[in-house]
Amino acid sequence: MDIEDNEPKSGDMVVLEGLPPGFLDDLPLEEQVAIRAVIGKPIQFIEITSFTCRGERVERVELQFFDYERGMGHSLYVDPSFIRILK
Repeated sequence: MDIEDNEPKSGDMVVLEGLPPGFLDDLPLEEQVAIRAVIGKPIQFIEITSFTCRGERVERVELQFFDYERGMGHSLYVDPSFIRILK
């Protein structure tokens, strides 16, 4: 996804299409379960940030959702290629 062409606004809903390999590996099991449960479902877009790492521009989108079953909020930071903007 080229986020610059169609950047969502804070509060917009996007779909988390997947996760990078190893993203969940070091997280507690309950967080892994909650995050896997929202893949393919609409979640809230917060913002996009960019920074330079080893001379290359890197972008991350911040996403948030609340796991009502466990009473926990979650924030995720993923590459924009892992989201789809809802229209």
